[in-house]
Amino acid sequence: MLEMEKDFDSKVKIQRTSSSSNGAGIVQRSKSFVFRAPQENYTIQDFELGKIYGVGSYSKVVRAKKKDTGVVYALKIMDKKFITKENKTAYVKLERIVLDQLEHPGIVRLYFTFQDSFSLYMALESCEGGELFDQITRKGRLTEEEARFYAAEVVDALEYIHGLGVIHRDIKPENLLLTAEGHIKIADFGSVKPMQDSQITVLPNAASDDKACTFVGTAAYVPPEVLNSSPATFGNDLWALGCTLYQMLSGTSPFKDASEWLIFQRIIAREIRFPDYFSDEARDLIDRLLDLDPSRRPGAGPDGYAILKIHPFFKKVVWDNLRTQTPPKLALEPGESSWSPSHIGDGSAASARQPDGTASSSEGTGSITRLASIDSFDSKWQQFLDPGESVLMISMVKKLQKITSKKVQLILTNKPKLIYVDPSKLIVKGNIIWSDNPNDLSIQVTSPSHFKICTPKKVMSFEDAKQRASIWKKAIEGLQNR
Repeated sequence: MLEMEKDFDSKVKIQRTSSSSNGAGIVQRSKSFVFRAPQENYTIQDFELGKIYGVGSYSKVVRAKKKDTGVVYALKIMDKKFITKENKTAYVKLERIVLDQLEHPGIVRLYFTFQDSFSLYMALESCEGGELFDQITRKGRLTEEEARFYAAEVVDALEYIHGLGVIHRDIKPENLLLTAEGHIKIADFGSVKPMQDSQITVLPNAASDDKACTFVGTAAYVPPEVLNSSPATFGNDLWALGCTLYQMLSGTSPFKDASEWLIFQRIIAREIRFPDYFSDEARDLIDRLLDLDPSRRPGAGPDGYAILKIHPFFKKVVWDNLRTQTPPKLALEPGESSWSPSHIGDGSAASARQPDGTASSSEGTGSITRLASIDSFDSKWQQFLDPGESVLMISMVKKLQKITSKKVQLILTNKPKLIYVDPSKLIVKGNIIWSDNPNDLSIQVTSPSHFKICTPKKVMSFEDAKQRASIWKKAIEGLQNR
């Protein structure tokens, strides 16, 4: 842990090794690297925390207003213990280092970092328009004009990223955020891969993986070459762009199926069905972006992005002043949710301690909205959702029985639906009958980690290792009282 903290210092001296252009050997280069976004001595108590933007396996992103300045950030909060246990340290370092060096209007900006005994924090640019995924969900599907605008802004940002020799590797609607005005910004660089000739400076101990073919990303957007263990290329992001454009226009991903395995089979077979309402230009562009040969995808070949930008689908786009053009009107969010930092931070304001040393929850107020994005780490749960259905709460818990216990994924949706899933077999093990009547469905919290879901016929006991029992109670009761 101490090593992790030292690596987040704002000034570091690094040695970078790269291959010489003639392949004759290894060239050692030493340079001083100063982070643009410094590490500050802030604490979580310096911020007023609001709604949750998204939840991942070892992090969550929360709206946070700095109390002394009033500036709003998207605060990414990462669990140190989990990062260390799951060997994710290099990924976190790399995300921080790469974000620090990117400067483009289509990419979220990192402003500063800080940490405490439990968490690492990244203060990112807050995109008040939410996720592109939410716009697709709220509108059902986007018009071709809307999709063209968003796709053009993604292309513009990808051209910049690829020009620096970096592959994002997780392009999807959930990672395309919108400003309050409605402009696209690419987020979540947790899967980023700098190529060997990248212009990005990388610390020796901050690397995503040794081989660029390592599987990362989200099932529905993963290109076939990654499934076949081929090295990653810029074409990976262009395949994901094709999937995203298809989803914008249709409301669903092109390879959607009942399980990840079936999704992968459709991707490898390139089994695509185009709706009749797709224009010829849209169909042709998506068809080319989803070419099985990554080198033939527009933007990946020797002509670079020029061939992509002159495609007939983008005929009406004025590339020189994208960010000054009027974006599509945003569909408004139906409600907001607040969250209190009961399980993070060092100070007493962040956590009230019980006699046994566990943390009790300090519950926020506000109506329930989608708390968890279906992101890189939990995309497999998307198969259990109906079109337009959103996740409100999701976590790995233990279902307790008299003698044994079994890990299950507990999922609450806005349908409303409350199910628990076998995480290894990916099958629904139980569907808890929903009722707005607390006499027919109630939740009892017995400790910060333990809670019971009670129905007239059955009482089920669960243990949440992250001590979110009271948050589960709030989420279920909030949905009952909506």
